[in-house]
This record gives sequence, structure tokens and C-alpha cells, in this order.
Amino acid sequence: MAQTILTTLNASGGTESAGFLNDIVAQLWPNINVAGGQIAKDVVEPILASTLPGPLSSLRFVKLDLGHVPIKFSNVDVHKTTNEGIKLDMDLDWEGVCDIELDGRGVPKIGIEKVQLKGRLTILLAPLTNIIPLIGAVQVAFINPPNLKIDFTNAANIADCFLIEKVVRKTILGIISGMAVLPNRFLVKLDSAADYFKTYQHHHGVLRLTVSSATGITAPKKSNGASRLFAKIIKDVPDCYVKVKIGAEEEWRTQVQKNNHDPAWNETHDFLITDFEQAIALDIQDDDLAGDDDIGLAYTTVKQLLLEGGSQELPLLHKGEHTQAKLSIRAQFYNFVAEPSLLSASDDGGAGQICGLVTILVASALGLQGARDELNPSVKVSWGGKEFATAAKTYTPGTDIFNPSFDQAFRVPLTADMVANPSSFKISLLNKKQEAGSVEVAFQDVVGAPGMVKEDAFDVGGGATVRASISVHGIQLAE
Repeated sequence: MAQTILTTLNASGGTESAGFLNDIVAQLWPNINVAGGQIAKDVVEPILASTLPGPLSSLRFVKLDLGHVPIKFSNVDVHKTTNEGIKLDMDLDWEGVCDIELDGRGVPKIGIEKVQLKGRLTILLAPLTNIIPLIGAVQVAFINPPNLKIDFTNAANIADCFLIEKVVRKTILGIISGMAVLPNRFLVKLDSAADYFKTYQHHHGVLRLTVSSATGITAPKKSNGASRLFAKIIKDVPDCYVKVKIGAEEEWRTQVQKNNHDPAWNETHDFLITDFEQAIALDIQDDDLAGDDDIGLAYTTVKQLLLEGGSQELPLLHKGEHTQAKLSIRAQFYNFVAEPSLLSASDDGGAGQICGLVTILVASALGLQGARDELNPSVKVSWGGKEFATAAKTYTPGTDIFNPSFDQAFRVPLTADMVANPSSFKISLLNKKQEAGSVEVAFQDVVGAPGMVKEDAFDVGGGATVRASISVHGIQLAE
């Protein structure tokens, strides 16, 4: 692998302790407790209502005290970013002793007394300005899904406590992933005039990952008597497939290789990469009509895989214990480049593989008309068969509902067939889900713009404009 990618991967100057930061957090913890509790209530409750099953969907916070133990940080690493900002990476460790209660209709009151949260946090400070406080916005995210453990109060008195814990924990992790696991970032503007186009940190590139093969796979031991008897009568040879997950992106899985202790898949998939420290989680499963069984888990990071020349043989863990099985993977990394000639699958990548990326940033709408209490604006972007919409805004004291900020990003991985026959982008201003105006932007106008970026306050009619940016990048094998 050439020097340029190695230089990028080894760019860290080493980590530092975070004693001063922990002292500041400790002093601010009473304020963080109140502010964090309010954010959790405002953000989490509506999501609980829409995602939890059955009576659990009625759960609401009746008490939300994060306790006296503050979050601690360590191993701080500082980088310069491609958007001329500052990137701080640090470990987060919280052994919270809390007093949290959720209550709902038809379910027992649920108390949470301890929360353990651990993960690697990345904080982007961008754009940098020449006006105090010198930083326009802060974006916070976990590089990888964090580890979360919840301890209930009086757990033995809660019927089906394990099930409730599992569902609540899964829901909370889902909320964290949707808001603040890369590529998602939680944005806090320090300057209301900060330019979202300068704040947004684009993806690094594409990891073209091939799941090659595994050796030494054995079927998991059956837990019940009937299954054990069946396994003795018929030799149980696993039918394996692999699930692959990177960050908050959608999970991908291979085909099933039947009756094989040494399965070979040789299947390839492209993943968008936001940070080289992102973990690659590989989960081998045994396909079974009675329910798929865990064979083993393997982990690496994008950085480690590339530093080892793009090829690794990974040991498999089963229920935290090492096994004799191993999984082989290989990968190539492609940078995103603003070059129209690279918008093709010149490497014979195959059907469905990425040849580029469209990034759509919606900053704000300007010049809305009407009674402020009747305005409920949002922006929808359509391209081909894909549709994206920002969160809808409502008037609250102190907000400018006539010129609302959205500050949201949408991404569309490009394939060769999409580039061959592209449709126009449609940007629509909505009010209460009704279209108030729209504008179309031709794909070729974006590709032909300087740097393959079309950025404007687009006139959608009725005196209103939508400030948006549409950019297109091709891919180029990293050297």
C-alpha cells in the first residue's frame, strides 16, 4: 500500500490524558444532569412511543436524575479535519448511579438505578471562525456503537424483567445509533449563523470488503433434548452465512453455504466509511428452520485491516470464548474524488457496487409566508425512486419559523446504472406534508459545476427559497 494512505492511517500524534476535561465536567455535572435529563425526555419519549411494542410504548419518564457520578473521558487524540475544523477523539466511560423511573399504562413501573455506558467518542469543532467563541458548531458521535448495560431497581419483582431490559436496551441503543453513531452526528450550534455547508464532514471513502472463507466451523451445541437427539441421529453440519455491520449503516449478509465446516463465500460488498477507527463486526450464523444459531463473532477495524495490507484472518469468539475457527477477509479502500471521469465502474466492480456518492445538504428555508402558528415546514428531496425529508419545524418562542434551519444531510451511494440514466433532483418545500413549492436540479448540472457541487438558495416559488447543496463524487483506489 502506498505512502499516502499509510500517512493518513498513522496521522495520530498519540493520545493524551483528559484530567482537565474531567475536572470541568465534574464541576458542570449538576448543570449537565438537568440539561441532559431534559434532552433525554424531549428526544427519547417520542421514540419510545413509536418503537416499543405493545403496552411498553406508553412508558414515560416520571423521574430522571442522572445521579452524582459524572462521565469520565480519557485517551484524547486531536486531528485537523478536511473541512478545516478540529476533531477530538476520546474514550467515554460512565458508571452512572441514577434515579430514573418510567411508568406507563398496563406495565409495572420500571426503575433504573445504574447505567454503564462505554465507547469511543468523536467531537468535531467546525467551522472555525474569527469571532468569539471561535467555533461555529460542535458535532458529537460515537465512532462505533457503544456498550450499554442497564440495572433495574427491584429487578426480581418485575415480571419478564429480562425481556423488558432487552427491549428497552435495544431501543435506547437504536436511538443512540440513529442520532449519534457514525455517520450520524448530534449537532449543537454555538453560532446561530454558522454555515452548515462548512460544518458538515464528508465521508472518507468506500471500503470494498470481501468475505472470503472460514475454517474449522462446527455446529453450535443444542440446548434442548430433542435437538441433541436429532444431532446424534443426523450429523449436524452447519449451513453458514455472515452478517457484516459497520457503524450505523445498514447490515449486509452473505448467501448461505450449506453443509460445510470450511465454507467459502467470496462475496463482496461496499461500505461507506466515515472514520478509519470504525469497527467491522462479522457475525457467522448457522441457518436453521427452528431459528438461526450463533457460530461466532469476529472483529477488526477499517484502520487495522488496511494497515495489514487489506487482508486478515480473524479468530472467532463464541459467547466471549475463543474457538478454533477462523474467518478470512480482504478489502480495498477507495477515496472520494470530485472528478466526473471517475463516475463509472471502471474496475469491473460488479452489479450493485458503489462507483460514487451523492451528498445532499439541506441548511435552511427562507422567506416563508403565512401565520406563524399554521406553519409546519420541512424539506423533501427526491431523486430517482429515493425520497428524503428533514424533520418538520413548529413555532416556539425565540425561533424564526419564517426562516427555519434544518441542517440535515442525506446520502445516496451511486451505482453504474444510476449514473448511466440519472434523473433530476427535486427539492420540495412542504407545509404540514403539503407541497408549497419545488425546484428541479439536473444531475448533469451538478456534475458540471465547479468541484461537482451545486450550492444555492434555490427558488421554490411563492417568494421562498431553500438553501441546499448537492455534491457528487466518484471513487479512486487509494494509493
